[in-house]
Amino acid sequence: MDNAVNNRSLLLHTCCAPCVSHVYGLFAGSHDVTVFYYNPNIAPQEEYGRRLSELERFGRIKGFPLVVGGYDVKEWTLRVGRFADLGERSQRCWECYRFRLEESFRKAKELGIAAVTTSLSISPHKDAVMINNIGKELEGSFGVAFIEGDFKKNDGFRRSVELSREYGFYRQDYCGCVYSMRESEARSKKKKPEQVS
Repeated sequence: MDNAVNNRSLLLHTCCAPCVSHVYGLFAGSHDVTVFYYNPNIAPQEEYGRRLSELERFGRIKGFPLVVGGYDVKEWTLRVGRFADLGERSQRCWECYRFRLEESFRKAKELGIAAVTTSLSISPHKDAVMINNIGKELEGSFGVAFIEGDFKKNDGFRRSVELSREYGFYRQDYCGCVYSMRESEARSKKKKPEQVS
């Protein structure tokens, strides 16, 4: 049996179909892409399931293999929870990115996949430098290549919105974690005009 790694193989970590839509298109012609859904940060579980369902639908349309990681919320909370109140683009997000990318590298190694990337940087709210720095560090630790990107650039985010409309994807209004959900709800309340009695 040949155990050689396919140098075109790529594990593309994603959090949802809207985020992966454009990024998948960037790599589909040059790589053998396996999409990896590993997001124990997503809450509540109904939201996790809804995002997964949309991703499965996109996978059936495009024909890519989809690997689903565990939903180990307890481990994620132990890692990230102490930074709960720091807000978006903080140490909280750094720990969350790292937690999910570590598992992506483990999975790539297990499956004999040559490289890892993530669609996380498609979001205007995500710090691409932070994500890429973590990826490059893990590349050295795991011996699996990391493909850097800031996929929101060159109209990438706009294209992901267009593709979401084209495919009728559900688009969430918060990052995914319970902390970002609370922050999103607080922002929404501030935007509402005060009731006049």
